[in-house]
Amino acid sequence: MQDQTPAPPPHVDRRRLLLLLGAGAALAGAAGRPSFAQASAFPSHAMRFIVPFPPGSGTDITARLFARSVGDLTGQSVTVENKPGGNGFIGVQTALNPPHDGHTVFIGSNSTLTTNAATFRKLPYDPLADFAPITLLSRGACLVIVPANSPHRTLEQLVADARSRPGKLNYASGSMSYMLYSEWFNEMAKMKTAGINYKGAGEAVNAVMTGEVDFAVVDATGANELARSGRVRALAFTAPKRSIVLPGVPTIGEAGWPNYLAVNWVAAAVSSKTPAAVVEQLGALFAKAAQTEEIQAYYRKQGTELIMSSAAELRRYQTDEIARWKRLMAITGVELQ
Repeated sequence: MQDQTPAPPPHVDRRRLLLLLGAGAALAGAAGRPSFAQASAFPSHAMRFIVPFPPGSGTDITARLFARSVGDLTGQSVTVENKPGGNGFIGVQTALNPPHDGHTVFIGSNSTLTTNAATFRKLPYDPLADFAPITLLSRGACLVIVPANSPHRTLEQLVADARSRPGKLNYASGSMSYMLYSEWFNEMAKMKTAGINYKGAGEAVNAVMTGEVDFAVVDATGANELARSGRVRALAFTAPKRSIVLPGVPTIGEAGWPNYLAVNWVAAAVSSKTPAAVVEQLGALFAKAAQTEEIQAYYRKQGTELIMSSAAELRRYQTDEIARWKRLMAITGVELQ
């Protein structure tokens, strides 16, 4: 039988042909293996979202929405771990613990990422130096709420009662941010009320619902349904325009205090020891997650602003907010913790 191997073209010598054949075999072998980029794809295993508050808060709800979306996009499981208490310090420390590979993400809010820096004399972490910002996820207004059976049907009535009985009425706060918002309103309304601190916004709202306290300034996201169902009464919405969820509730300006600004926001960050490339990948992943219909529909329904900022924009926002909280500390006369 004749040899069926074709002769090499005249212009290609045998040594050159062997080199080409060897290269082709190498490429064929590589095609069956994942490339370096594929092998180092992020995320490579299960992720954790750390929330420094109990379940039920606006921060927790946001974390769970994005956890589902990120999990669907990546094919990796994403669990939400609630680490309440200690003014958010427990959750912060959990998020900052190694490994710093981006698989543990901190879902924080104004209190942990800005307010604490202005209100504590000695903070066990630095929200600017210890965290690498990913994105500002959402921002929304607050509600001033009272128990459903409260005698106060308007904010003006609440203020009048508090002025007539200094120190007799009390308020609930789920974090330092809400405590400062409440004390700021005390100062603006020229009234004196006593604060009771709770582990998170959910507990603060529950304290109003059960009548343990007289009022609270709370995240609207976590109180909208309770107000709609009549389990608490909303006296004011702290935004320039009325809420699309509670259109019958007057704005804080309509209630008589147009210069009062109480907003809450949620952001994602990781340890500053996380590689920059991973932080960038996380930013892109959160941005893609925000485009899913579930998240878009939820924020439309709540009337909450879906921000999705860049990392640089979040860092500037943090810096500005810390300065604002320091001004509020001076205005209210609240002592450093």
